[in-house]
Amino acid sequence: MIEKVYEYKIGNLYVVFVAIKDDCLKLVHCSEKPYNAERKLDQELIEASTLAEIQITGMNQPNHKGNKLGNTLVGRNLRLKTIEQSENKLTVVQFYKEKEIDIEVTTTIDGTYHPNVLKWENQIENKGKEIGIEYITSLNILDVLHSDKHDFSKNILYLPHNAWQGEYQWQSASLKEFGLNCELDGEHEQDSTKVIEATNNSSWSCAQYSPFAVIIDPEEKRTAFFQIENNGEWHWELTDCNYGKNLALRAGGPTEVTNHWWKLLKTGEKFKTIPVAYGISEGDFNTAIEILNSYRRNIRRKSNDVEELPVIFNDYMNCLMGDPTTEKEIKLIDCAAEVGCEYYVIDCGWYSDGYWWDNVGEWKPSIKRFPEGLSFVTDYIRKKGMIPGAWLEIEVMGINSKLANSLPDDWFICRHGERVRDHSRYHLDFRNEEVQKYAGEVIDRLVKEYGFGYIKMDYNTCTGIGSDIRADSLSDALLQHNRAYLKWMDKIMKAYPELVIENCGSGGMRHDYAMLKRHSIQSVTDQTDYLRNGAIAAACCTAITPEQAAIWSYPMKGEDEEEVAFNMVNAMLFRIHQSGQIDKIEKEKLNLVKEGIDVYKSIRSEIKMSKPVWFGKIPHLDDPWFSFALENEKEILLAVWRTDSKDDFYEIDLNENVKKIEQIYPANENIKAKETLKDNHKVGIYFSHNKMARLYKIIK
Repeated sequence: MIEKVYEYKIGNLYVVFVAIKDDCLKLVHCSEKPYNAERKLDQELIEASTLAEIQITGMNQPNHKGNKLGNTLVGRNLRLKTIEQSENKLTVVQFYKEKEIDIEVTTTIDGTYHPNVLKWENQIENKGKEIGIEYITSLNILDVLHSDKHDFSKNILYLPHNAWQGEYQWQSASLKEFGLNCELDGEHEQDSTKVIEATNNSSWSCAQYSPFAVIIDPEEKRTAFFQIENNGEWHWELTDCNYGKNLALRAGGPTEVTNHWWKLLKTGEKFKTIPVAYGISEGDFNTAIEILNSYRRNIRRKSNDVEELPVIFNDYMNCLMGDPTTEKEIKLIDCAAEVGCEYYVIDCGWYSDGYWWDNVGEWKPSIKRFPEGLSFVTDYIRKKGMIPGAWLEIEVMGINSKLANSLPDDWFICRHGERVRDHSRYHLDFRNEEVQKYAGEVIDRLVKEYGFGYIKMDYNTCTGIGSDIRADSLSDALLQHNRAYLKWMDKIMKAYPELVIENCGSGGMRHDYAMLKRHSIQSVTDQTDYLRNGAIAAACCTAITPEQAAIWSYPMKGEDEEEVAFNMVNAMLFRIHQSGQIDKIEKEKLNLVKEGIDVYKSIRSEIKMSKPVWFGKIPHLDDPWFSFALENEKEILLAVWRTDSKDDFYEIDLNENVKKIEQIYPANENIKAKETLKDNHKVGIYFSHNKMARLYKIIK
């Protein structure tokens, strides 16, 4: 049945297609292992291994499959037109022509960014009558982590859960424990209807799950992982195929069955799916995250911010909390400069005389809050040697904004003839060029009139499922809006190359790499409890590179030295977002903040070159002890936290011999902890009481 074999090597990965009857092309191998031509592949597995699953409205679905995205007639019957390889990129063009349906599908497999990662996209072009597209996958991998030695249901799925103030909370279990079994009993030759899936249904791309996952084969110690790169809706599924014998992974953007997405593709029109990165390697969970971390660094926009890692003071968290005035700011500016901050950000509230949540939109400073003018404060920030920044939420207007209520409805996300109201906000629709013009003028005014060099771009309400204005479906309107926003952001960053624009979505609700390939810095969380903030910080580099991960440090009046040190350790292996009541704490505690920032400045050049490592499990909220490390060829920077434990001792196995361990923060002998090095690779940490954290340097 196999008529021709196409073998390619892209980086460290082997990609093999076979052509069967009528030049139908099938992907039969995508692995870090070479292709074994002697391996017997079931005919059903070969026929199902299409590069793209495509459901066209009105076409039959031939198999018993429930809500699965597989086994589409179009996908199975795509025929090869061309395959081209250019350096580390493959371009496969296929076509389907039946009666009045005439489409061409181009699959791009790009291995440019990491030798163990391939970025997949599909583009469909309609050359026949207009058709409705119900879904087209970006990634369709059958026989994931194939093994002839054991069934796939023993593989472990690592799934990252999110919640507001509770991000990056990984859970893991076998596929069987998730409900996906191997071969079915009985005589029926068909797949099950069970899927393990995650779906996002709004413009908060990470509200419940991060758009990636890791699959581990614990017996053969191999890992597969993927990352969906979209700032809105997405979907992936793991399920059985080949009558329950193999594991299938399908991933991409919104679909009709999961997101109510539908696209009318007219004659001559094209549609491109969202990118999905897929990687395979020998190794464990740490290996997968190490590779993803490297890949994320390579796709990211170049900027001075991720090279220099300046320290940022932001006046919000456990500080002014949205109530800035000139008098309050001056005191904080003095303290921020004293401890060594390099940016000073005026957070929310600067544009309103009082309650500001539901009247945002004009983004003009409050005279009541700043009677001398906002420029007085920004000039003072610069006199103190820092660059001023401002909070902004450009994608919304408040329902009590005079500007918002003077504008036409097509400026906003609408459904059923009404503007969508969410938490007293309207959401702007960036498909409208007038919206993009307005937003650009706001940025231009803030930069040129007030000299802001930093924008904290927040995103506290979301669109919901989309708009029914000028769209084939609600979800397609949302996809177009999100893509328009990204293009607008690209223009802003090109126009103001030195402007730092932080990505914030009520903390970490939008930490996808459609956003983070552009933004140099990401707000990790809105967590206000410094103990829980530490646990979130220690887990965040599963999702974000450490040099992009902004962590709050917010020492409060009345805290003891240990609480101040804990706050500082929370942020010192990432990006310091200094805040808290630093204008009210005692001098010795302010000095402890300054010491932390000084130590940070001495190690920050290593952060962007080091890999994140967890010597043990990934931390979770309320763990009694946890740790996180950054490792390079010569040394390990290790942070250790104790929250609430009955044990004074915590042991960490470094898995390799080292020469020395040294506590580098805090340096005060009176509050130094005790540590030991056993057998040259086991670090023993002794913390005498709860709520302690320390930072160590380990020499290899």
